[in-house]
Amino acid sequence: MNDSSSDPYRLDELAAREARAREQGGADKVSRQHAKQRLTARERIERLVDPGSFDEYGLLAHSDLPEAASRTPADGKVTGFGAIDARTACISADDVTVLAGAGGRVGVGKQLKAFAYAAEKGHPCVCLGDAGGARVPDIMGSAGMMSMVYPITHTEPRERRVPLITAIMGECFGGAAWTASLSDIVIQVKGTAMCVGGPSILEVATGEKATNESLGGWELHAKVTGQVDLFAEDEEECLALVRKSLGYFPELSVGGPLSVGGPLGPMSAAQPVGTRVPPTEGLDNVLNLVPSDPRATYDMHRLLEAVCDPGSVLELKPFFDGSLITALARIDGRVVGVLANNPKVTAGAMGPGACQKATAFICLCDSFHIPLVFLHDTPGFFVGRRAEEGAMPLRIMNWIEAMHQSSVPRISVIVRKSYGMAHCNMSGGNMGSDILLAWPGADVSFMAPAVAVNVVHGRKLQEMQDPQATRDALMDEISRANAPWEAAGRGFIDRVIDPRDTRVEIARALARAAGPDGRAGRSRRRLANWPRMA
Repeated sequence: MNDSSSDPYRLDELAAREARAREQGGADKVSRQHAKQRLTARERIERLVDPGSFDEYGLLAHSDLPEAASRTPADGKVTGFGAIDARTACISADDVTVLAGAGGRVGVGKQLKAFAYAAEKGHPCVCLGDAGGARVPDIMGSAGMMSMVYPITHTEPRERRVPLITAIMGECFGGAAWTASLSDIVIQVKGTAMCVGGPSILEVATGEKATNESLGGWELHAKVTGQVDLFAEDEEECLALVRKSLGYFPELSVGGPLSVGGPLGPMSAAQPVGTRVPPTEGLDNVLNLVPSDPRATYDMHRLLEAVCDPGSVLELKPFFDGSLITALARIDGRVVGVLANNPKVTAGAMGPGACQKATAFICLCDSFHIPLVFLHDTPGFFVGRRAEEGAMPLRIMNWIEAMHQSSVPRISVIVRKSYGMAHCNMSGGNMGSDILLAWPGADVSFMAPAVAVNVVHGRKLQEMQDPQATRDALMDEISRANAPWEAAGRGFIDRVIDPRDTRVEIARALARAAGPDGRAGRSRRRLANWPRMA
């Protein structure tokens, strides 16, 4: 470094220190990262944000342990603010080239401080995870442990004031996994891992041998845990999904008006955004998408694509109990959260996983003023030992309670069958929907006609001379009672609609619910503190 006489303002020293920090863990470790077909922390941020918009905080930070100070540029966390589709966001990326990305006191503190500031000012937060947990020298010992415990007394609770998106882009043990567990959207690149501790720690602690994939690979989180919402083939797709996801969330300026971010920039909540199609178009073929036979299966995704704006459906947790689809989408340009039964998977019968997914999704949408649209086609909930082992009653009632606490508009459409308690959970009759619509072929009851006949009349039918004729007559009687006409006549169903008008009816309901200035559709945010996957 130059002395003060040759560099009185120390500009050369500043430049040298900044250049050293930007070298990250050094050329060799950067090359190792590239050899894995992975980007460095700074390269990821450059690909994520609008060109030239990143403003880094804490570039000159380093470990507070003297022996590690020179080896920890930026203390392993690249943190700052940038623009994503012209929208300011706080971004923190783990630098795996610095001591395996393990979190030190200074770096973790820098990240938490930036996220807290962003939440206070109304800016979304993005965490690009690639970290090996806490840095052992920093956290060992009584003082070390106490200095790095998860802060709960001196920080604000997670209130979903702004969206938090986490991308799992490497082997994430500890730190990034904790952040993901609090995030609104989690995206994982295939070939990475997210878990509490890695295989080496597990083997030392318990003797169990495992792999990164078995402990926290994408298939585990996609099909078993449900902790991850979206999956990417590579880092480019992952960063694209971060940008796309953010576009569905409104901007929550503290004390200011609600606006919706998107490719067209911030707009008032009353103004739809995105690719718009007149709501009267797009459903001419709907009668061919949904079979009239209630026993015939079909893919609900096709109906969603017809009802929602083209290319706008972003399904979350697509591999986790596929009997229920949860997706962010747009209808007539307005962002909505869709819950739709999928008869292609277990005939649309929902298990504990579907209940967890629904509850988490309702909390997400309600926290960010996103109205909910329900599309019914379900024979009910799973019953049996496996369902009960999954705490089925608790999961069902958590879902009901989340709906009870939610205050965003709810539009509900009975497409085909809607049986039992599942009818209630899908925001059915007398469940407080802004509007309940039904197709003419809607079939609503406690159970399917065939099951009801067997339960009520099974023994008597066996004693009759012509049990089949009697069964057919009873089935016909029950089917007539299950049709939507009586419920509509008594005011439980607001309107029975032509299926081809489904899109226009939902669009009208959304516009009415939003009110003239969009504020009528705002949530009271009673679910903002609900745990992510309770």
